[in-house]
Amino acid sequence: MTVFQAAVLGVVQGLTEFLPISSSAHLILARDILGWDAGSAEIPFDVVCHLGTLLAVVVYFRADVAALVAAIPKALLGHADNTARLGRLILVATTPLVLVGWLFGDVLEQLRTPTVAAVALSVGALAMFVAERTASGSRPGTSLSVVEAGFLGLAQAVALVPGVSRSGALIIGALVTGLRREDGARFAFLLGIPAIMGAGARAAWTLGPDGLSDNTAVLLVGFGVSGVVGYAAVAGLLRYLASHTLDVFAYYRLALAATIGMWLVRV
Repeated sequence: MTVFQAAVLGVVQGLTEFLPISSSAHLILARDILGWDAGSAEIPFDVVCHLGTLLAVVVYFRADVAALVAAIPKALLGHADNTARLGRLILVATTPLVLVGWLFGDVLEQLRTPTVAAVALSVGALAMFVAERTASGSRPGTSLSVVEAGFLGLAQAVALVPGVSRSGALIIGALVTGLRREDGARFAFLLGIPAIMGAGARAAWTLGPDGLSDNTAVLLVGFGVSGVVGYAAVAGLLRYLASHTLDVFAYYRLALAATIGMWLVRV
């Protein structure tokens, strides 16, 4: 992998980790269609890009993250204040992801194909159109219940299928429960912190203790670019969703799915 390829993939990771258009689909396409096989650098590159996007969301939500960490004792003791309650909701919503990833990890790896990504992109786009036209999207995030958090956790677990998009599934799920788009996105980003940490830890475990020692320039570029672009994506999406629908992302997903379909036919 060259430094240029690392920069491009860092941009892709930073944007698509948070925008509802599926990071896994884009990375699969970049590697399959463009032929950018990272070889032995693939797993370490994935690790540092996850670290970059993790840093981006932690820095953006630093006040919320600090408050959640400080509220851990209260959350465990069942206190009713909003921060402790949010911490419990994040724990509830993270559980399905952990269980599905643990039980079906090998199956999910077999789904990492352009065909699966194209189908999932299309289905997700249709779900966006339906949710935007049927859901009220008026409730504040503080009204989220434990049961609804569990439902959003299931949506996040479904997003382990390439092409679904974790943020997309969560925002659609939030709309279905009646939450405002921006509140759904905020919960999705906070929920993404343990999810991204888990994905990075899993890749690092696969890599082993000495796996980050090679390809230093490529890894640093991937980390830096994914972090900077990820921060901009978080800030931009929250501002956008405050006054816009998901339609533009749905149209993009359909266009990308069509492009993949044409490429598969030609192949």
